[in-house]
Amino acid sequence: MAKYVYTFAEGNKDMKDLLGGKGANLAEMTNLGLPVPPGFTITTDACRAYLKHNEVPESLVPEVTKALRGVEDQIGRTLGDEEEPLLVSVRSGAKFSMPGMMETVLNVGLNDRSVAGLAKMSGSERFAWDSYRRLVQMFGKTVLGIDGDLFADALDSMKEKVGASADVDLTAENLQDLTAQFKQIVKEQTGSDFPQDPRTQMDMAVEAVFRSWNTERAAIYRRRERIPNSLGTAVNICTMVFGNMGDDSGTGVAFTRDPSTGKSGVYGDFLMNAQGEDVVAGIRNTEPLSHLKTVNEPVYKELTKIMRRLETHYQDMCDIEYTIEKGKLWMLQTRVGKRTAAAAFRIAVQLNEERLITKDQMLERVTGEQLTQLMFPQFDLDSDRVRLTTGMAASPGAAVGGIAFNNEQAEAAKAAGKTCILVRRETNPDDLAGMVAAEGVLTARGGKTSHAAVVARGMGKTCVCGAEALEIDPEAGTLKVDGKVFHEGDVIAIDGATGEVFEGDVPVQDSPVTTYLEAGLEAGLEACGDDDDLKDLVRCVDRMMELADVRARLQVRANADNPQDAKLAVEFGATGIGLCRTEHMFLGDRRPLVEHAILSGEGSKDRQNALERLGELQEKDFSEMLRVMDGKPMTVRLIDPPLHEFLPDLTSLEVKVAVQKAQGKVNPEDQRMLAAVRRMHEANPMLGLRGVRLGIWMPGLFEMQIRSLVSAAAALKKEGLDPRPEIMVPLVGSITELGLIRSRAEKVIGEVCGAARVTLEIPIGCMIELPRAAITAESLAKEADFFSFGTNDLTQTTWGFSRDDCEGVFFPEYIEEGVFGTSPFETIDTHGVGRLVKEGVSRGRSTNSGIKLGICGEHGGDPESIHFFHKTGLNYVSCSPFRVAVARLEAGRVVALENIEGSGEDATA
Repeated sequence: MAKYVYTFAEGNKDMKDLLGGKGANLAEMTNLGLPVPPGFTITTDACRAYLKHNEVPESLVPEVTKALRGVEDQIGRTLGDEEEPLLVSVRSGAKFSMPGMMETVLNVGLNDRSVAGLAKMSGSERFAWDSYRRLVQMFGKTVLGIDGDLFADALDSMKEKVGASADVDLTAENLQDLTAQFKQIVKEQTGSDFPQDPRTQMDMAVEAVFRSWNTERAAIYRRRERIPNSLGTAVNICTMVFGNMGDDSGTGVAFTRDPSTGKSGVYGDFLMNAQGEDVVAGIRNTEPLSHLKTVNEPVYKELTKIMRRLETHYQDMCDIEYTIEKGKLWMLQTRVGKRTAAAAFRIAVQLNEERLITKDQMLERVTGEQLTQLMFPQFDLDSDRVRLTTGMAASPGAAVGGIAFNNEQAEAAKAAGKTCILVRRETNPDDLAGMVAAEGVLTARGGKTSHAAVVARGMGKTCVCGAEALEIDPEAGTLKVDGKVFHEGDVIAIDGATGEVFEGDVPVQDSPVTTYLEAGLEAGLEACGDDDDLKDLVRCVDRMMELADVRARLQVRANADNPQDAKLAVEFGATGIGLCRTEHMFLGDRRPLVEHAILSGEGSKDRQNALERLGELQEKDFSEMLRVMDGKPMTVRLIDPPLHEFLPDLTSLEVKVAVQKAQGKVNPEDQRMLAAVRRMHEANPMLGLRGVRLGIWMPGLFEMQIRSLVSAAAALKKEGLDPRPEIMVPLVGSITELGLIRSRAEKVIGEVCGAARVTLEIPIGCMIELPRAAITAESLAKEADFFSFGTNDLTQTTWGFSRDDCEGVFFPEYIEEGVFGTSPFETIDTHGVGRLVKEGVSRGRSTNSGIKLGICGEHGGDPESIHFFHKTGLNYVSCSPFRVAVARLEAGRVVALENIEGSGEDATA
């Protein structure tokens, strides 16, 4: 039979799965000999059983009785006794801290008879009736589901009636009357009297805590924090100690370090003559913990001694709740405290410098997500702001500028030295020029991995997507929201961290951490000005990054398509370029050349001329990028767009020709173009003529790109530089496909190197972005020098859905219903897509042990995915330049975590 109840003396801090965080830490403090009120914990197993069967497990009842009697024997009082009553609190406590998300009931055990015993035992009728009214109020709201405003309104009316400014000003008689009013509210709202049996109160409170695991706010919090729904909550039943027994009693919260900045010292707040909810609810103004020394110096000294002991024991900043009852200190809770990103870095470094934790533990204590928070600029919180609407926070940062509805407006604004926000219903590859010119991107449609979001993150641009309240009319040049109309050039501001959209200019503050990561420690410190706290933070980030680079086994490359991004990647610490998307080089004024190349007949002069001109332009592009990446590898993916992105829109052409026919003025060139586009029109372009298929179908296209790349590398080699290009073939599903392109590539490489009289070692590999490629990787590896897993397309082809079409439609419901914990385009689906990656790694190395393996999808910059790729045995990840620092940190962290697990170090954070 399962054991559902553990006394505090039976548990320890490592039993969080079973006892929840609160119960495990109460047990740990008990075992340390700290003053913890006696109590016991009902396990998460009991919660899961209750939620599954909608009733309390039968064996739980006698276990609770046995544990309760043990507490009664220890205290010398019994629950609800009329002379000397034992009162208990019933509190939730999940494995992971979920502050305020679940329920608590205090003063359980009071009734119409025991309240008199409490008054006699405490020597205060006021205290007794105050405790009773609190129980009825909390029980009514939490257990019985009564609207809490009914109780709050009655309390306010009582204070107004007697002229009391605060709860503490109410007399015993006032509180007795208020308790009667509260009980009447319970009777009116439920049809039943407030329960007088103490054990019934306790049992009902336990069930309420179980049920609170599935409240809407708890479910939302779990989704946000990625906490599994299956965990359940423990219930902690603890002897009540009272901070509201007079001026020698009180309650408070303490931190062993400042959770906001990370500074060492004594931090916290307290209230005398109060219970815990008074501090949390802000009903009264609290006092700083340091002031407790003047109120009760012995208690202050005892508390600070315990704080130091707990921080030493947990080897981390601790969050502590305590109560003082008639001058005696009781510890009610401790846990490793939540902290800001800045505090996380400073505290970790401090603890290492104080020789309390190892370097690996120091690295384990921070996250890539926290580093991201330190990197992006933020709006000045003290400024006046007018919020228009809120969309999806797609790419962090703060951006301010005039509205631009298209590329031309955005580029014109930039040329005039003005900042702008590109505002679109949604974006597509044609909008790239405008996105480059803009400070940020705002769309009415799309999700966090839509085109706008993905490209914006790759460029380090702020982006807000899916702001559905926006009515965007690009033809009329208007943006309407909440009755307001905006035009081109009207200034708006977007916050990519919150999804908020503001009217007008909102001042922003730059991040010194970003300056450090991009330009080095000296520049980062200079950006801090006279702020010593910021300088300390930058130094801590620097120390952490240096350690991460030393620990990391996984190299970090960058996705870059132009010299500017390549330079930025190097500045952020990339070891090379893992993905250069050559189709991005064919947009803008080069697109007509691609149209001519594709639509002209095979062997025609038009096609040849178009390819030659594109080759000249590409050689210049490659030369500039290889120069920036001197001595570092640069993986160039041969052109891989869906074909329709480089062809005129079919519908627009049909309308244009129809109008010409109606007017009797037919343009033969337009008719020829329409016929060609109709011939090549595809029902599903994402799975059509693209990637390797386009290269095989259209001889000369891939050869042009390869010749341009090799020619650029050969010229730089002759200059004495060290170019290291790599050729990557996209969308391969067959060894025959790869073999055809490889033979053509080797022929071109030989011709160019022979003519230039240089020797170049140019690896030729392929992307793994189709399930067939992953499960036949042992064959592909015979023709490939490297694999790069394109997890964006691999996710689409494995799941069978289009990211752009599906994410904004049913993904929210899938996340709500638990199909996804998070979007599989944000964090890799390890059970499905990840299994294909593992299969590709294993199969590829089975026939080519020296093959180099990398990842170039969006997942390459996601912390959780990086840990998976490390454990899978990849050689590198590649991500956008602005995510390189995060990837570097996580590549080091995953090794630190392995070291900690291997050594058995105590990593409690």
